Amino acid sequence: MKAELYHIQLNVSNAKRSIPFYRALLGKLGWKRIIDQGKDYIGIGGKNTDFWIIETERRFRQRRFHRKQTGINHLAFRVSSRGAVDRFTEEFLKPRRIRTLYGTPKEFPEYHKGYYAVFFEDPDRVKLEVAYVP
Repeated sequence: MKAELYHIQLNVSNAKRSIPFYRALLGKLGWKRIIDQGKDYIGIGGKNTDFWIIETERRFRQRRFHRKQTGINHLAFRVSSRGAVDRFTEEFLKPRRIRTLYGTPKEFPEYHKGYYAVFFEDPDRVKLEVAYVP
């Protein structure tokens, strides 16, 4: 049996803050098709994988996300070149004053020869990465 990732659902603490962030981020990275949307959720379609942003129910918001706990650590988006990483940084992160992590963008030869990435966080501090992997 062969499978590929169909969709990701990311629960967020504040839809009014996170939906515009992810709509802009995913749009910049090529996810353009809106599957469905409401005041507290949006589904955005990609080529093979859909991305859903849904506000966490109030009763589950007490525990905040931390990437070092059990569960997801980060989401990485692959782009076609180092230049695409740099353009993303200049065109998306800098105008929004989104701080990069670890002095990125930079090379990470310990991951893979030529690996070049920028790391940053979403409004709930979920770590995100845009990477070129030759």
